[in-house]
Amino acid sequence: MKSSHSLDYIVVAAYFLVVSFIGLWAARRKKRTTDDYFLANRRMPGWIVGFAVVGTMISSVSFVAHPGAAFARNWWLIVPNLMVPFLLILVVIFVVPFYRRVVRMSSYEYLEKRFGVLARLYGASGFLLLRTIDLAFTLLLTAIAVEVVTGWDIRLVILCLGLFTILYTLVGGIEAVVYTDVLQGFALATGALSVLLIILFRPEGGPAAVISTAYGGGKFGLGDFSFSWQSLFGEHPTFWILALSGVLHFSRAYMTEPNMVQRYLIARSDRDAQRGVMAGALACLPIWLTFAFIGSCLWAFFQLTQQNLPDEVLQKPDNILPYFINTQLPPGLVGLILAAILSSCNSSVSSDLNSVGTVVTQDYFVRAVPGSSEQTRVLFGRCAVAVTGILCICIAIILLSARAKALVELIVTLGMIFSGGMLGLFALGFLSTRATRRGAYIGTSICLVFILWSTITGPLKINLGFNFNMHPIMIGVFSHFILFITGYFASLIFGGYRPELTGLTIGSRKEAEIIQSAVLPGLTTSS
Repeated sequence: MKSSHSLDYIVVAAYFLVVSFIGLWAARRKKRTTDDYFLANRRMPGWIVGFAVVGTMISSVSFVAHPGAAFARNWWLIVPNLMVPFLLILVVIFVVPFYRRVVRMSSYEYLEKRFGVLARLYGASGFLLLRTIDLAFTLLLTAIAVEVVTGWDIRLVILCLGLFTILYTLVGGIEAVVYTDVLQGFALATGALSVLLIILFRPEGGPAAVISTAYGGGKFGLGDFSFSWQSLFGEHPTFWILALSGVLHFSRAYMTEPNMVQRYLIARSDRDAQRGVMAGALACLPIWLTFAFIGSCLWAFFQLTQQNLPDEVLQKPDNILPYFINTQLPPGLVGLILAAILSSCNSSVSSDLNSVGTVVTQDYFVRAVPGSSEQTRVLFGRCAVAVTGILCICIAIILLSARAKALVELIVTLGMIFSGGMLGLFALGFLSTRATRRGAYIGTSICLVFILWSTITGPLKINLGFNFNMHPIMIGVFSHFILFITGYFASLIFGGYRPELTGLTIGSRKEAEIIQSAVLPGLTTSS
């Protein structure tokens, strides 16, 4: 750290001690079954579920990306996140009770019931690949931020942070994960508020001067509001493209991904699950907005104080908040903010590691070895957590190399291919009573061909004569619609197997009754 002040190290050490205590405390509670280890025996109250949702959706990347984007341009990066409130009613009323009725542990169990085992394995494989990529990048970006603040060796940070997170996730299971989510919530709030107060009150003129300067510099804008066909081909996506991608991204996150569905299942009742999801999702929005606001105010701060920023910060705006922490905050507070950054990383990484362990165990091992004991399944899940964590550490260290750019593009491309159209596949099952297994497989195949072609000719810039020239974000947008539409019409044209649909589609009489009483205290009383 800038001053290597002992107080900062004491604060960081205290954080690690608290997390270690949580992990050991959770480990003392016996994890005899997969329900114990992955779902906390379905006994969590709503407020814990809320913190768990925040821990899943907020990572240390929020400390870096949102302030950096607002500092460099404006609030364009926050636009997709603004779509969350519009999805909440659907998720809380329909999706949460639906999954609590239909699946035991993994959202991909539903795909097998609706479209067969290949659909389940397709979904699970895409999730595992994406989570591995995301975990590696989360570790890497957190380590970069820590290096800027402390000067510690970045490889050592990745290794220690990764191993520590693996260890307490391994021994404590989902209980250790969700209780560290609570710690993250308090660390985030304290850290963000402390930084914001210094940014607002240190320059001459106080908050009014900071906010007016940022406003005058266009730092509170939400991007380009133009609405035209040409806007699909621009270098920077417009507000409307970002909004649409946000709707689809968070629909996929809340309606299909096991790490979020797991949060629905750990609750002790439907009502606790619904209240927790509502509270947690709504809490994420002010957190995202706060970090965007911090980025805008940081731009004004350096304008008003007339301080020259180093080239590495100007060229990489994501480093602006770590740089501010390192150069402007007093001893003790630096350690507090660093603990908040580490807490966000630990929380999101442990959440994803536990979900990966759940998917590997439930969607692969249990299917392959249905007669295995619960103890064997828990042991296998722990091994999956450890192996995935070590793999992510290795990938994060590899990505440090400047020569790894092509590898990054390859991994991201593979992730897009294997996760292609996942929301479209789930929507086909949720919404259509006519969709068949054959139609779903045809739609998935067509979607994969589209993603492969558009990725090769678009982001990878390989000329095939007929190329995808729109903004890359549109690949993900189109993929869901392509799978849903082609899968639906292929079902009508080619037919195929369709299971008994009772309880497998959304929109039944039960959901209609829930809508009629769609106020939080009376959403549902089932357990």
